[in-house]
Amino acid sequence: MTLTGLPISKTLKTTSTSQICSVAAGCFWGVEHLYLKHFKEQGIIDTKVGFANGSTNEPSYKAVCTGETNHAETLQISFEPSKITYSKLIEFFFLIHDPTTLNFQGPDQGTQYRSAIFTHDEEQRKVALDELSKAQKKWYPNHKIVTSVEPIQSFWDAEEYHQKYLIVNPNGYHCPSHFIRTTPKE
Repeated sequence: MTLTGLPISKTLKTTSTSQICSVAAGCFWGVEHLYLKHFKEQGIIDTKVGFANGSTNEPSYKAVCTGETNHAETLQISFEPSKITYSKLIEFFFLIHDPTTLNFQGPDQGTQYRSAIFTHDEEQRKVALDELSKAQKKWYPNHKIVTSVEPIQSFWDAEEYHQKYLIVNPNGYHCPSHFIRTTPKE
């Protein structure tokens, strides 16, 4: 995968061999925190939180929170595929939020909190759909997964104070639906 021309963060650190994973699973603070905590030593190069696939250019957090821009709070991950696979990152995605709730996670409601995988190429789309199918059977057998799998169209960095928010503010807001699941949803 070449990174040239892809809608990625302008400030995301990449290498000549890195790939990008873009996921939305509710409040991006918790999503970023869980990925960094779980995979930092396993091939994540960098992360950025921002807004993907909405209807306006360069949206602010305040504008996105109105629900009128249709952006999703999204985490972009630059990762080294020789150390961690895209498949593993997507498998983890289905464990750290409730992908069966439409446009909300915990108390956070609105389209900006939707569950989505924004793919950067056809191979990622195939992997994402395969992981969704596996998660449906294993983790959510009695509940339909509503996660959308769609090509990434745009990505805008969130304001600087959102970046690595729960590392800088460990006592900040933690969405109650962000945790690593160990049993299927009842």
